[in-house]
Amino acid sequence: MPDVTTFQLGWEEWLSLSDLGLPAIKAKVDTGAKTSALHASVIEPFGPANSPQVRFLIQPDPSDPALEITCSAPVVDRREVISSNGDRELRYVVETYAELGNLRWPIQLTLSNRETMTYRMLLGRAAIQPSMIIDPNASFLQPVLDYSPYHGLPKRRPVRRPLRIALLTREPRNYSSIRLIEAAETRGHVIEVIDTARCYMRIGTVDAEVHYDGEPLPRYDAVIPRIGSSITDYGMAVLRQFSNTGAYCLNGAGAIGRSRDKLLAHQMLARAKIAMPVTAFAHSPKDTKDLIALAGGAPIVLKLLSSTQGKGVLLAETRKAAERLVDAFRGVEANFLVQEFVEEAGGADIRVFVIGNKVAGAMKRQAAKGEFRSNLHRGGTASPAKLSAAERDIAKDAAKVLGLRVAGVDLLQTADGPKVLEVNSSPGLKGIEAATGKDIAGLVIEHLETVVRPLSKQREPL
Repeated sequence: MPDVTTFQLGWEEWLSLSDLGLPAIKAKVDTGAKTSALHASVIEPFGPANSPQVRFLIQPDPSDPALEITCSAPVVDRREVISSNGDRELRYVVETYAELGNLRWPIQLTLSNRETMTYRMLLGRAAIQPSMIIDPNASFLQPVLDYSPYHGLPKRRPVRRPLRIALLTREPRNYSSIRLIEAAETRGHVIEVIDTARCYMRIGTVDAEVHYDGEPLPRYDAVIPRIGSSITDYGMAVLRQFSNTGAYCLNGAGAIGRSRDKLLAHQMLARAKIAMPVTAFAHSPKDTKDLIALAGGAPIVLKLLSSTQGKGVLLAETRKAAERLVDAFRGVEANFLVQEFVEEAGGADIRVFVIGNKVAGAMKRQAAKGEFRSNLHRGGTASPAKLSAAERDIAKDAAKVLGLRVAGVDLLQTADGPKVLEVNSSPGLKGIEAATGKDIAGLVIEHLETVVRPLSKQREPL
């Protein structure tokens, strides 16, 4: 006769539902119930009608109500279930994998609030495999687990469950937004575009809320901020509020603020001994000549602190031209930087795309003829770049110093080694993907999958 492996089960057993982020859960084995059930509260459907998802909270340890896990899964059905006391309830049905000892098999679970029940899971007869033999007089015939894995969840625990992601942007149809949406949906996640300027906030000590078009927004697993420079301050406030709701923010508000404040960014990079072009700062200086001399003399580059994409960046090729520009900025009381012009760079720089302190790709940007700014928005061209070890290290260090998880670090190549020109907290994807042929958007979403933890009460640094 063939050797058939059987599994002895008691009337209660420990299971794992690792695809839901539940490494240990105690289940009652009930052959009197056809359908398996999982305790769930705050059940929230989301996603498109042709691919519905459901998100819910679970407290796997009945003795520790403060331990809450956020789960999400595709919906396979909605089913009317009659409970043991005769109540009818329309429940969402999800499918996942159960693990018991060395056995792993697919099961369907109905979601119902079982917070008054001793067991957070009911294993019904439809989930019991032919090889399982139930002993109603025994308990825990399979390996016994405990709740300790919940208290030591690793910081970089990959998740396979679908994520609910908010893309915070006012430009939903530009290349970067479209690619991030495609990448998220391709990997089975639900991503929703939120216009930063249309958000408003309820700030209180009980529950943090972000409202949008008259309704409170749901809770998100993660937020991808692509905040325009024109609303940086308000955008950072909105992002802090999302963080207070428990969402993981790809770049935190504080990191974005540091990168957008060019003076602060330069000071932090300098303190970390990261090489940069010589830079001077002023607000209405009286000694124009001395300010120019601090940056090494003409030619020099002048930058408004609020400049982006090459706007507000000017080259003064002679001392007199530099003095006139400085005096003009002084006349309107503008905050600006005076920076050494690195002529040997030849109007080129290297854009390094950093994700999670790893270099995802790099391109060389060459300024158009007659132009010193290499920005692609100003007619520059891009080609793939092979980085030296020093260039990789300085790019990662610059992003880390400012606290950015995703960054575009612009480098100048000089005889003295690479120098950081600027660090961008919302780098565009079009140029880097075209130049390298890499799926940078996919790598961003993959990074989110790696770092988003299934805890419901996450707190990110502001």
